[in-house]
Amino acid sequence: MHLPKKCSAFRMVLSALLLVALLQLLYLSFLSKLHGKQQRYSYSELFGGSGPGSVAAHAEKNARKERLRYSLSTGGIFDHSGQYRVYKNMVQSDFANKPASNVLTLATHTSINNLHHLEDLVERWRNPLSVAIFAHGQDVKFATALVYALGVLCPRLQALVDFHLVCLSGETASFPEEDHHHFAGLGDCAAVFARLQAHRDKYKNYAIGADVSYPNNLLRNVARGGTEASYVLVIDIDMMPAADLHRQFLEMIAGRRPDPDQVFVLPAFEIRHTRKIPATKAELVRLYQVGEVRPFYEELCPRCQAPSNYSQWVNSHVRDTLGVLEVAYTLTWVDPWEPFYIGPSNVPLYDENFKQYGFNRISQACELHVAGFKFSVLSSAFLVHRGFKIQGEFHAKKDEENNRNRLLFRSFKEALKTKYPNSARRC
Repeated sequence: MHLPKKCSAFRMVLSALLLVALLQLLYLSFLSKLHGKQQRYSYSELFGGSGPGSVAAHAEKNARKERLRYSLSTGGIFDHSGQYRVYKNMVQSDFANKPASNVLTLATHTSINNLHHLEDLVERWRNPLSVAIFAHGQDVKFATALVYALGVLCPRLQALVDFHLVCLSGETASFPEEDHHHFAGLGDCAAVFARLQAHRDKYKNYAIGADVSYPNNLLRNVARGGTEASYVLVIDIDMMPAADLHRQFLEMIAGRRPDPDQVFVLPAFEIRHTRKIPATKAELVRLYQVGEVRPFYEELCPRCQAPSNYSQWVNSHVRDTLGVLEVAYTLTWVDPWEPFYIGPSNVPLYDENFKQYGFNRISQACELHVAGFKFSVLSSAFLVHRGFKIQGEFHAKKDEENNRNRLLFRSFKEALKTKYPNSARRC
């Protein structure tokens, strides 16, 4: 007797469920079209298509695209060992067209999983940078695509940063226009750095892959060679210089006669991860006095940085409070000091036989000493590495690589005697 009513209620419930399902399908279809539209917009933003923007803006994107296409079409050049392929100036900054006005460039190197550090470094430096990137395997395509996106979507990088790519000689970089999946969701600069952040834990330190060596000194030389600046500061990409260093250094050298045999040392420190990177010497000294900042490599190799004479630097004020940069004191190099410094363009290149961990920077500092350079420590300039360097955080083959490079360093020192026969200095 109640069966027709039950059937009617069932039909109503079924109709409601069907209506909900239909609305969900329509909503998903709308989202898919919206996502596709956003992706087409992002793609046109990167490759100068018919998206929004002025004619001049599209012309500039097309010019950047063609410069990248040409750079990659050359196939790059091989390094002297024949093990690596180098694409110099893969993506060039606007500043590259004004070499006469470039007095000081920051040169740095990185693997693709550490490129995310560039965001903070550019924000702090705000002047010309030259960045050499090492990529291997599938990361070659990823690096090419993401570096191109940085050059197009990040105005400050577009203005200031020159990118160079290094890969194994058997690998080649290709134009990324067809690699749509690499550009998914890249609508602005923040999205590109978020993608790089997600890539940061792909491997640990130099543990890139079996039989793949990170060519740190080759990368340093490529970054140095990518600028025509009179002076270059070479650092690792996870280090941060003092704020306003560029302006202060230019003011300092403006009133002095250039000395081609002088380099300007920046004492290097480490800071706890939870602490904000100090901008000035006064901020750094306060953190240093309470143990939140310590000398770079204090736990791993205290002798490698101790010759900088941290206590003398901390207590030498000169005219720091006035924002004036000066030479606080001058030192003679001693083994095993490996200082970071601003040097003139004529300083010897890094020896590219040193790869992976150990002796890659000390070998170059040693050569500077034998070649007759003097090391002048700057009064208020410094570098800070985020995080304390501690035992056990390195890749498994660190000690093996260090021992191999120690043997290489011995033969390197012997070769310096032949290279500089008139020098009485040894290291």
